[in-house]
This record gives sequence, C-alpha cells and structure tokens, in this order.
Amino acid sequence: MTRGFSFSLPVMVVVSAIAFVYFCTVFVFTDRWFGLMTSPGIMNAVAYTAVSVMCVLNYVFAIFMDPGRVPSTFLPDIEDSKVPIHEIKRKGGDLRYCQKCSHFKPPRAHHCRVCKICVLRMDHHCTWINNCVGHANYKVLLVGSLTNDSQNDKQQSADSFRILYVISGLLLVPLSMALSGLLGWHIYLILQNKTTIEYHEGVRATWLEERAGNAYKHPYDLGAYDNLTTVLGSNIICWICPTSKHIGNGLRFRTAYDGLPVTSTSK
Repeated sequence: MTRGFSFSLPVMVVVSAIAFVYFCTVFVFTDRWFGLMTSPGIMNAVAYTAVSVMCVLNYVFAIFMDPGRVPSTFLPDIEDSKVPIHEIKRKGGDLRYCQKCSHFKPPRAHHCRVCKICVLRMDHHCTWINNCVGHANYKVLLVGSLTNDSQNDKQQSADSFRILYVISGLLLVPLSMALSGLLGWHIYLILQNKTTIEYHEGVRATWLEERAGNAYKHPYDLGAYDNLTTVLGSNIICWICPTSKHIGNGLRFRTAYDGLPVTSTSK
C-alpha cells in the first residue's frame, strides 16, 4: 500500500543534497580525476550511479510506502491460545484501545500524532522521510559510498572547484557520521528485536523488574539470528531488497513465550 505525499522541507533538503553530491561526484570529481570518456571514468561513474539509484529508490520507498496501519476491524482474541501475549494499559489493566482511531491496538502498535493513524510495530516518526517508520517500511537500507583514488595530486587551480570540494566535504562528513551512527543503532535494535519505542519502554521495565528482584526479558527477543531474519527475511540474498512479503500482517509476532499460557504485558 502506498500513501500520498505532501510538501516537506526536510525531504526537499535531502533530495537537494543527494542531487548536489551526485552531480559533483560524477561530473566534477570523477571527470577531473579520470575523465568521463576514459574506461576508469566510465566504470566509476556507472558504479556510483548504480549505488545512487539504489539509495534513491530505497528513500522513495521509505517516503511513499504506508508504514502499516491497524485495520479498523481488528479485535483482540484473548482466548486464542496461539497468542501468548496481550498488551494492556499500564493503568486500569484494560486492553489497549486508541480513542482517536476508535479501535483496539494490537501488540507493538502505537498511535502517531503526526500521521494521525495507529502504526503497526511503530518505531518512530521520521521528519526526514515525512513518514512513520513501522512494520511495512522498516526494512529500508541506506547505502552510501565515496571513493577517492586519485592517480595524481595536481594543484586545483579553479576556485569554483575548490568551493565544490569544500561544500561536498561539509555535506558528506556529518552525513556519513550521522548515518553510520543511525545504522549502528538500528542494527542493535534489530538484533534485540526492538523498536525505538520498545527500547525506551524496556529501560523503565528493566528498572521496575530489578526493584522487584526479577530479571526483565524482552518478550519478542528470539535470539540474534531469528531476530535478524524476522526483520530482513530468511533469504540472505533478499536482505538488500526493499520487499516486505515475509513480514506477515503485523497483528501478531513470534515471541519467546510461544507455546506457553497466555499472559499480558503493560503498555
């Protein structure tokens, strides 16, 4: 399912930055280092273009793909023995219900105040894609590459090219650092089978369990490999593809308590 697109300044900034870096890398840097009409130049331009196209496609998917919304007809079946966990409200002990959307919320779903919908396995709302990151669009990989293998160290004489080098550096260095940190953070979350929201909820839950003398275990933690395949799929070849056929309907998730009596967790 796709969603409509409304104007977003952060998205325009990202698109402009991608276009600027691509233009400079291919038509300025590669041309000056190798020459676009030479074999090394063509190979570098084609390789960089392929990576850039993959990045842009993933970014477009992240923007337009519906994050996964809770069906209006969803009703929790508390008598279903195949569902070992039912999330309940912290106060009152009732099943989680969204007053704004007027329906029950399945496990790991949360209401987004920006998108104004309940999102399945919601991670967070991302300003830079003007969309929620949730069950249906979480598997999006951002890949960037910048190779500098200049074969000569000729003095750059044109001020315009010096300015392009400086601007590109000012864009790429902080972006590379930020995206590397974000990638590392989400690799950690994937290996724990947590969303960003569940991580922060888990900090409080751990503190409460430790006060009670118990050890807290994230109910959806199936082990590193199973956690990885739950998000990316069992076929390693498809890990880099922005597909979501393997993820199910988002209303029920495997837990560490599958096969055990039905219990409840507070949310």
